[in-house]
Amino acid sequence: MTYVFGPVPSRRLGLSLGVDLIPAKTCTYDCLYCQVGRTTQKTVQTKAYVSQRKVLDELKKRLKILTPDAVTLSGSGEPTLFSEIDQVIASIKTITDTKIAILTNGALFWQEVVRRRVSGADIIMPTLTTAFEETFKTIHRPHPQLSLRRIVDGLKLLRQMYDGQIFLEVFLLAQINDSEKELEGLKGLIEVIAPDKIQLNTVVRPPSHKSAISLDIQRLKEIRDFFGEKSEVIAEAQIRRRGGQYDSMVESILEMAKRRPVRALDIATLFNMPLEEVEGVVKGLKIKGALRQEEHLGEVYYMPG
Repeated sequence: MTYVFGPVPSRRLGLSLGVDLIPAKTCTYDCLYCQVGRTTQKTVQTKAYVSQRKVLDELKKRLKILTPDAVTLSGSGEPTLFSEIDQVIASIKTITDTKIAILTNGALFWQEVVRRRVSGADIIMPTLTTAFEETFKTIHRPHPQLSLRRIVDGLKLLRQMYDGQIFLEVFLLAQINDSEKELEGLKGLIEVIAPDKIQLNTVVRPPSHKSAISLDIQRLKEIRDFFGEKSEVIAEAQIRRRGGQYDSMVESILEMAKRRPVRALDIATLFNMPLEEVEGVVKGLKIKGALRQEEHLGEVYYMPG
């Protein structure tokens, strides 16, 4: 499938079925820590990058054979760059009662039109890393039209008008935004934004730049306690099995890839699944950084990310 991927187990959302609305790697940022890779098209221009009809057709097919915990608009680019995201959300609600989440860097909410477009989602999951402009530029390498003040103002305005849940991801990098000064500044901003949850994350898979270094779990727990009761650590070293059909399959795929490079056809044969369905699961694991691909003699092989 081109636009729909997964499902993949997500600590934040359960079993998540992804919808990719943006070509790889089109984004407002070029983050040090991105596990999808370097941004190749940095932009703040929203437009209809893909066909709504094709997206919905693929989603209907997947929902006929599984019931995820969430449909997540995310993928290999920044989903709020898709100018018809509001129409996609409305269409999804006509075919399923499953909650809709948007996994976003939060860079465009200073635009009223973008805030309106996402207002139909059940959960919005933006990112905030710092209270300081210099650190913001270091971590995100943003489009020239973006500043930290714009991003923070946008998050404040989103909170004022949005009735759904906001899960704010705080992505932490060692020796960049984990100092006492940085954390004090973040805490102040977070109190004003007032998210429903504060979710602490760090590097767990190969980042796009070697300067992105992870924090250890003990330090993350200390920061969790500092931010207070709404805060939780979501960083995890691996996708953990929880016992469901797709969780078990994902674990098996990752174990296979550790032993030797594997093709989508090999996985489909092993699990007696349609190749198209396997390709959707594999794409989800690639986006999460759990798998990477290489070509050899015209064949695509997958191995651990």
